Amino acid sequence: MTTRRVRARRGEGALLREEILRAAEDLLAESGSEDALTLRAVALRAGVSTPSVYLHFADKEALVEAVCLRVWGELGRMFSENLGGDPFLALGRCGRAYARFALDHPVQYRVLMMRATAGPGVPPAAAECFRHMVGAVSACVETRVLEGDPEELALGMWSAVHGCVSLLIAQPSFPWPRDREALIDHIIRVAGFGTAVYSRLPQTLPPSAEVAAALDDFGARLAADAAKPRGDEPGGAGE
Repeated sequence: MTTRRVRARRGEGALLREEILRAAEDLLAESGSEDALTLRAVALRAGVSTPSVYLHFADKEALVEAVCLRVWGELGRMFSENLGGDPFLALGRCGRAYARFALDHPVQYRVLMMRATAGPGVPPAAAECFRHMVGAVSACVETRVLEGDPEELALGMWSAVHGCVSLLIAQPSFPWPRDREALIDHIIRVAGFGTAVYSRLPQTLPPSAEVAAALDDFGARLAADAAKPRGDEPGGAGE
């Protein structure tokens, strides 16, 4: 049974806002849908009046976004944990971490990254995701495994990973492969190696047979190099 909360004293507004967010977060976890986050339902769960919720959140959209942003710090932590060592391998680990985060928090990801933006400017969640991606890509540009503008390269690879996880979230009934991790790994490799190769392509390509032969040679040389003993850890865009 929900009990009525004692009215907050002056200066306790931040505490009340936190209680409202915790109540909304609980409702989101229980329902699995932002539809459950009506201001009235959240007020009832928090033990406050509906007008008290309006003091902190202009409308339902503002409340839903604030609740979903509470998990966003975890994404930054996951990126930080996967950086270091070989930049290209680290980029692959970051891509997998991004996909894992999105699929572990599908409601929050759908709300913040898969809906049209109501207000002007870039939403904070999207801006933070892009900043993390640019940071990982910039390290690859510095070592020349990737060539080009870090922001443009990051935008392309981010679009590929976002497209993959968005489809997995939005179309769960599609006959996806049983091994979802293998699918994500495939997308990460395509995005990483595709970007690395694309940045070196000439304006005019030779006939398909010559492209195939060159790619066969490229793959064989990479396989031979990968077989050499070294201390690099696996798990990146090239593994």
